[in-house]
Amino acid sequence: MSLHSVPKTDTLRKLDDPRLVRSFSYIDGKWCSAADGAEITVTNPANGAVLGSIASLSAAESRGAVDAAAKAFGPWADLLPQERARLLRRWFDLMGQHREDLARIMVLEQGKPISEARGEIDYAASFLEFYSEEAKRPNIEGVTSHLADAEVEIWREPVGVAALITPWNFPAAMLTRKAGAALAAGCTVVAHPSAETPFSALALAELAERAGIPAGVFNVVTGDAPVVVEPWTQDKRVRVLSFTGSTPVGRLLYRQCADTVKTLVMELGGHAPFIVFSDADLDRAVSEAVKAKFATSGQDCLGANRFFIARPVYDDFCARFTQATKALRVGPGMDDPDIGPLMNTGAVAKQVAHVKDALARGAKLLIGGDVLPNGPLFYAPTVLADVPMDADIMREETFGPVAALTPFDSEDEVVAAANATEYGLVAYVHTIDPRRIYRMSRSLEFGMVAVNRTKVTGAPIPFGGFKQSGLGREGARLGMEAFTEVKYVCRDWG
Repeated sequence: MSLHSVPKTDTLRKLDDPRLVRSFSYIDGKWCSAADGAEITVTNPANGAVLGSIASLSAAESRGAVDAAAKAFGPWADLLPQERARLLRRWFDLMGQHREDLARIMVLEQGKPISEARGEIDYAASFLEFYSEEAKRPNIEGVTSHLADAEVEIWREPVGVAALITPWNFPAAMLTRKAGAALAAGCTVVAHPSAETPFSALALAELAERAGIPAGVFNVVTGDAPVVVEPWTQDKRVRVLSFTGSTPVGRLLYRQCADTVKTLVMELGGHAPFIVFSDADLDRAVSEAVKAKFATSGQDCLGANRFFIARPVYDDFCARFTQATKALRVGPGMDDPDIGPLMNTGAVAKQVAHVKDALARGAKLLIGGDVLPNGPLFYAPTVLADVPMDADIMREETFGPVAALTPFDSEDEVVAAANATEYGLVAYVHTIDPRRIYRMSRSLEFGMVAVNRTKVTGAPIPFGGFKQSGLGREGARLGMEAFTEVKYVCRDWG
């Protein structure tokens, strides 16, 4: 297979620009197969069809990507910030020009509805635009000196090589959110996308190359995650590691990085509460609850998992939410349904297990609860009522289209229940009482609180959570901090 060939599948060949589909890793400005020819097969979750294969690189080849990034770091860091900004802006422009192809690639490998995929491409591109602008901001801060004969400054300098590890549920946005900040700060990048959704990342590498980003600055290494990533955790030249994924894997990476004392940015699991008080606009609360639960077929760390509903409106909310769930359309992503397939059999098994456990503990099944005839990875949108707090679904992230509802009687009770988790990413609150809005915003132990709405994310906001939902923040100017070192200069002119 030549380095410019694309997988022999009709689905991925039906693009306006088939060269966006790459099967090889991108290292030091070159498209690379594995030395031993190893490959990983990628399938369409909607129908199991083979989309193609990607190179599965060895640990030695993964270290070679760090070699390339380390070599490119000095020249990239020395570029004028305006030049880095120009290249990021060009990358952003190219994403816009190829929006539809990028969305199609994502649907075929990830399964989400095409309208959601288009939205993710816009979201992903927004990080490149935002950080192209932030790259130009001055990074020297004057400080009033505490010494009579000295001048004091604080500089921010790029830390070095950054390792980025991205998940399958948002294969474009999680890469640009990390890479945009790292490149704007002056770091070089080695990135590892999920082997389940690699084509989105490789398409972005193709566009980065077209944008003129120099060889070695942005590298994408495909393959088995432990093989690719472990050398990066042990390499002293990799100064920062940014990971989005599960909390258990985050803990493992935390331990592996300890010996080289890396800066870590981790966006880990979520277990979001969705709280509806009796004074809420119930129509709006139901509409937002559907968005919070079923976007990306529930496979979203921001997805609402536990629904706490004030007892006076509980029955009404359950009825309305069940009706809204019943109206959701399920199907393959290219048909633009409301719910697409889950990513793999493990995800389906988790839905089955959580529903079975909840019912065994006394919950009521209002709708759903089955694998659908559409295919083995399609699980019906499901609503469970009267779910007890000791059910697995109230303690573990479901990451699928199952909603667990339970009533509450007091504000103190619901705050305690919402906070009774190791996670702390996002919480959703519906009420019109301004004093309660303030109290809840202060009391909930979550990095983000959404009041009377669901959509809160965007390039200008600091994304991240409390407790075991992660470390650090992504997005906003804060998202660049992990990729810089603070240098204090105390100067006497003599």
